[in-house]
Amino acid sequence: MQYGICNLSIVPLRFEPQDPSEMVSQVLYGEHFKILEQRKKWSKIRLAFDLYEGWIDNKQYVEINKETYDNFNKMSMSLVGDMVDFVSCEDNQLMPIPLGASLQALDFFNHQYEGTKITERQAKKHLIDTAFLFLNAPYLWGGKTNFGIDCSGFTQMVYKLNGYQLQRDASQQATQGEPLSFIEESEPGDLAFFDNEEGTITHVGIMMKDNYIIHAHGKVRVDRIDHTGIYNVEKRTHTHKLRVIKRII
Repeated sequence: MQYGICNLSIVPLRFEPQDPSEMVSQVLYGEHFKILEQRKKWSKIRLAFDLYEGWIDNKQYVEINKETYDNFNKMSMSLVGDMVDFVSCEDNQLMPIPLGASLQALDFFNHQYEGTKITERQAKKHLIDTAFLFLNAPYLWGGKTNFGIDCSGFTQMVYKLNGYQLQRDASQQATQGEPLSFIEESEPGDLAFFDNEEGTITHVGIMMKDNYIIHAHGKVRVDRIDHTGIYNVEKRTHTHKLRVIKRII
């Protein structure tokens, strides 16, 4: 088994080993992973944080040994706390890194960082404040940053920045936590899941107080929610059908 770590700002994780392939997620600076298969130009990886798999360009990571991989797994949380910041590299060049990037590998890379760090788990009440850091971020399939994010990337990153672990896709996240019987039981920070006509969960958002929800749909936005689903006031219609609300924390 081989191992690697992302040494760039944001790297696309693709469904197939080719540049035109669909981006299924992103690998942020400092995220480490196992290498499941290595080809001439591409590697299939499994991220340590959420066990998500995909293909990454071999030029966009550096290999590490198992001991280093295991040490990163044991380290306490240290994440970028600003919308965007910089690390100073060995050649004194600056490299931008996004909100939620991992800072565990600063010493390994010999990089310097002087910005805000998130190092402790936060109370559930902070989830909504964190969610608003992404407000108006454009929707991007597979995205995980405030420069482009999808619905489950949004919920995963909000929880991650508060010290909690969610899986990557909405359907996976829906297997976590405890279901609530009624929308009136929900608290700010609970997750609402929505399905399509076939009953497949395809969307997720974060509950707010007074029957509002913040979610990524076109952009990260705030909408009304009722027993039917998400109601878009501008369009005067429901855009997503509610399946279940779950409490993760």
